[in-house]
Amino acid sequence: MKEKQLKRIEDYNKSLPIVEVYTCVQSEGSRAGYPTICIRTTGCTHRCYFGEGGWCDSWYTSIHPEKGQFCFQDIINMYEENPHIKEMMLTGGSPTMHSALVNELTHFANEKGIFITIDTEGSHFLETDFPINLLSISPKFSNSVPVLGVETPGGKITDERMIKTHNRLRLNYEAISKSIEYHSDYHLKPVWDGKDEGTLAEIMECIKTLNTPEDKVWFMPAGDSREGLFKSYPLVFDWVRDNGYRMTWRPHIIAFEDLREV
Repeated sequence: MKEKQLKRIEDYNKSLPIVEVYTCVQSEGSRAGYPTICIRTTGCTHRCYFGEGGWCDSWYTSIHPEKGQFCFQDIINMYEENPHIKEMMLTGGSPTMHSALVNELTHFANEKGIFITIDTEGSHFLETDFPINLLSISPKFSNSVPVLGVETPGGKITDERMIKTHNRLRLNYEAISKSIEYHSDYHLKPVWDGKDEGTLAEIMECIKTLNTPEDKVWFMPAGDSREGLFKSYPLVFDWVRDNGYRMTWRPHIIAFEDLREV
């Protein structure tokens, strides 16, 4: 336990910036295949758009963030109803924006023997009383920058303000490095379509800058639909095979396309 007093949640029945709490199977990165309970926060520092790969697959927490509708007691209830699940996936949006919530979850997980994975773009360093078990870090590169004039999922048109918002904390090496040093374990999960050589160069520079071992890098094919993934799958598959890294499959999109809570 840290001596510093970090933020905690006092009222377990107060609404929090959480839009989804559901059971699923982890389908990205090194914990793939584990039954887990997903807690999805709303609000994000980013506005990711991957061209043919589509918008952020949880655009309702980032580009058009919905209001939170769950409380901490809902999370407790979900674990009580599913005692066989000892994993937690905290995702968003950008969950590191919500320090009290994340810190409270580390207390709950420590008490219950639950393994926490936090899916983050790495824009913020977040200190917690108990270190998070796994940081699943997806740094955002130039292939994620919104294109001026493109229609968003909510029917708005991308403008300069949205692009500026996205780029402000897009690749925060200082925060990522501090997070890796502080928490228990990590892996990088860069998104790539298998074709864009410029983005690949940025990814490799990121790996070098963070001094990340090959076995902690999971290339994630771009795509928010089966059709989109099928275009990038074979290209990323072959490149990873020939270059010594790993590939994460994203089977929830194959199974359920863009349905929520999968």
